[in-house]
Order: sequence, then structure tokens, then C-alpha cells
Amino acid sequence: MLEIKDLYVEVEGKEILKGISLTIHAGKIHALMGPNGSGKSTLANALMGHPKYKITKGKVFLDGKDITEVKTDKRAKAGLFLSFQHPQEISGVRITNFLRTAVNEVKGTNLSVIDFHKILKEKMEFLNIDSSFLKRNLNEGFSGGEKKRAEMLQMLMLEPKYAMLDETDSGLDVDAIRIVAEGINKVKGQMGILLITHYDRFLQYLQPDSVSVINEGEIVAHGSYELAEKIQKEGFRGIINGN
Repeated sequence: MLEIKDLYVEVEGKEILKGISLTIHAGKIHALMGPNGSGKSTLANALMGHPKYKITKGKVFLDGKDITEVKTDKRAKAGLFLSFQHPQEISGVRITNFLRTAVNEVKGTNLSVIDFHKILKEKMEFLNIDSSFLKRNLNEGFSGGEKKRAEMLQMLMLEPKYAMLDETDSGLDVDAIRIVAEGINKVKGQMGILLITHYDRFLQYLQPDSVSVINEGEIVAHGSYELAEKIQKEGFRGIINGN
């Protein structure tokens, strides 16, 4: 499991997270919901080891190993993955070259071009991605849906133990949300997933095993998928106020 124990995080001297404790179990989907500015993305970045997000108190354990002070690349090699809310466009870097380098670095392998493309083709078919996708530069000129599917392809290629998906549904239309959700459902059970989102609409396709609500840097509610349904009907106000 990925355990977060009494985590306090500050950004540029301002305390954002105030004693977060969560457990993401292997093979389960844990949804983290909350209004804008509540600390959801801060938690994801802190867990991944972003240097801007300073952990001032608390611990993070990945399968029992303390990774609180471990550098980002080591966390990735240990099995942690972060899908960005706003993936960056990188001109001149082909998706294939990026993915092969990432896989070899994270997994400590030296896959040949032929062996790599065999695996890549299988994963692309898994996500219903057309082969023309690979002729493009990383995220360059991609639609919102294409960027998120590229993130899902990275996740499938890297095969992490735990994946943090930061507002994967952000900016997507209904069809794109469904397609991305289908990709996540196909790997459900193979890894623990912390799914960060504002909306129940995305969760309707995924049916998370558990749901937590964060507000002003603190966890204010835990529950099952029924909690997300309640938020969809009533909004966050009632949950935050303890109703």
C-alpha cells in the first residue's frame, strides 16, 4: 500500500496541507475530491517529490519503505507515477523516443527498438490508439483528450505500482472522458490508483473503492462511492460543514 501519515506540506513558505493521512491500497481506486485550491494537486506533487512542495512533517511509505526524503527519480523507479493535470508540449521529441527512454530508465532495462515497439503496439491496441499517434512529438498540437490518452499510454508502459492521476478528466468532453475512463478501467486491479477530481461525472465510469474529500488542506470526509454521488447532488458545502 501507499501510506500517507500526518503529512504537512508548504509551498514557498505557505502551509497548504495540514496533517493529511490516507492509504491507497494495491489494486484499488481511491478518489480524492475537493473544491478548487483545496490541496489536491499539492498532495500529488508532494508525493512525487517535486522540490517546490516541501514536506515539513509526516511520512510517506511505499509498500512499507519510507520514501519521504527520496528523490523523484527514485520514487518513479520504486513504482510511483504521476499523470499531470496539464501535460507539457515538447517540440522535437518523438513519443516513441520519450517512452523508450522512460521505460528503460525507470525499469532498469535496455529494450531494443524491436522489442520496445512490440510492447508499445500491444499497449496502444489496449487503449485503442491509432499507430499514427507515434509519428508525433510529445503532446505537440494534441487535443486535451489526446494528451490525457498519451498520459495513460505512459502509465501502461511504465507499469507503476501506484498511479496518481491529477484531474485526468480536466478539459475533456464527454466522449473523451469515457475513452480515458475505459483505459483506466482496463488496468484497474493491476495497480493502486489515487484519482484526483472535482466531479462525480468521471467517477461514474470508474466506481472507486473509496472516496475522500479534502478542503483547505485537511481531509474532512471519507466514504464509499456514495459520498461522491452525494457531492454530485448537494455540492461540497454540506460535506465540508459536516452535514
